[in-house]
Amino acid sequence: MRRTEPEGHGPVRYGPPLPDQGLPVLPGLAARLSAAADRPDAEPTGGGPALLDAACGYWARRGLPTARERVAAAPGAPALLLALTAVFGGDVLVPRPCAAWWAPETRALGRSAFHVATPAECGGVPDPYALLETLRRIRDEGGDPRLLVLCVADDPTATVAPPELVHETVEAAAAEGLHLVSDESWRDTVHEPHDTVLLSPAEMLPDRVTVVTDLGGAFLPLGWPAAVARFPDTDAGAGLRAHVLDVLTALGARIATPVAAAAAYALGEPAEVTARLTAAVRLHARVAAAAHHAVTSAGALALPPRAGRHLYADLGPLRSALTTHGVGDAQELEDFLTTRLGMPAPGGHRFGDDLEALRVRLSTSALLGATAEERAASLASPEPLELPHVVRALTLFGSALDGLRSR
Repeated sequence: MRRTEPEGHGPVRYGPPLPDQGLPVLPGLAARLSAAADRPDAEPTGGGPALLDAACGYWARRGLPTARERVAAAPGAPALLLALTAVFGGDVLVPRPCAAWWAPETRALGRSAFHVATPAECGGVPDPYALLETLRRIRDEGGDPRLLVLCVADDPTATVAPPELVHETVEAAAAEGLHLVSDESWRDTVHEPHDTVLLSPAEMLPDRVTVVTDLGGAFLPLGWPAAVARFPDTDAGAGLRAHVLDVLTALGARIATPVAAAAAYALGEPAEVTARLTAAVRLHARVAAAAHHAVTSAGALALPPRAGRHLYADLGPLRSALTTHGVGDAQELEDFLTTRLGMPAPGGHRFGDDLEALRVRLSTSALLGATAEERAASLASPEPLELPHVVRALTLFGSALDGLRSR
């Protein structure tokens, strides 16, 4: 992650990657990738039959029946969003804050990305009234909004939007003629899946929603880029997929054959994949809860994390103490906390938040252990918060924050 320009901070051109799993690669995934490493054939643009069929099965198990002709794959979700934005043209609306890579995709095409406020209880999905007001303003100023990108299980806030909010926002967007892109990369990392209702916008308005899932969210290491998209089962959806494939072809955006083999295996969700995912989600949920307690105990603010491997902290209440350390905005807070905590702490400005707001995304991966052996032990332990290396990491994390409150 590159720092922004020190003088005036400049535009943020380089954002942080997704929070990684911080865990050893699942042996079954490594075996599939290795077995396909000597195949000379290239994966076709948009993905081969095995990967597409696996994606169809994945969505069918989540209540979204899907035909192979309505799916496309690419080496990561950014390539899919870039292609979708290129096909639709016009301006794009995104929540504030949002995933670090959404807005740069739009700007790379010379389009405008407009941030829309989210409600107090969650991120990822715009407030419907704020959405309508933003649309009115954009059109009054000559803009041409065509896409809304949202994320029910959110990066960076780690929240899950309630179904009633999703319903209101999706209806408002559709009534205004927008196509929706639902980034569902984190849907399988919900911490309490039996107590949390996650509603995909595609369940509500299947004809107006394209679902994008980056497998780096739940299934694959970030170094093995793969993502899949599900298009509407309509004539317009078929045309959209065809145009997206044209853009992916022009970009040369094809998944590497070994990665495609691992992705197809993961999306098939055999027992070892589901068992690993369940264990990893449980581990990160417990560590995230402990980190959230440390953040709030120090006097900072954060919504309780409900999904993913991160939390989004607002250190505004500690501003006076941070000022003594030369911290006055999110970039300076990023620099300060990255050094103080010994872990990446990307500032909220990288997620479209105000530069002046003292917000950061904190990952739980760095708290699982310093070595592969320690991280494996964290995964296997029924009580990971009692392991010495996790206790040590959380203690240092809490002390670094608590020291700001006591000044």
